[in-house]
Amino acid sequence: MASYAEIQAFVQAKYGPTVKTCWIAHVKELNGLPVRRAHNRMPGSGRANPCPDWARPMTEDAMRHFGMLP
Repeated sequence: MASYAEIQAFVQAKYGPTVKTCWIAHVKELNGLPVRRAHNRMPGSGRANPCPDWARPMTEDAMRHFGMLP
């Protein structure tokens, strides 16, 4: 499984913008991949920074490139 830094580097090299790590975690969660709970997340709070619609296809493309998604 690729690291968040590898996914960020792929997206930036191919598309330009940098995706946030919290966006990557959100996309992983949406696709049923395992994610760990952030150490600084407050109990009972929802996702503070969900992935915007424009960044999701780029992030999923990076995940497909690294074999994380079919």
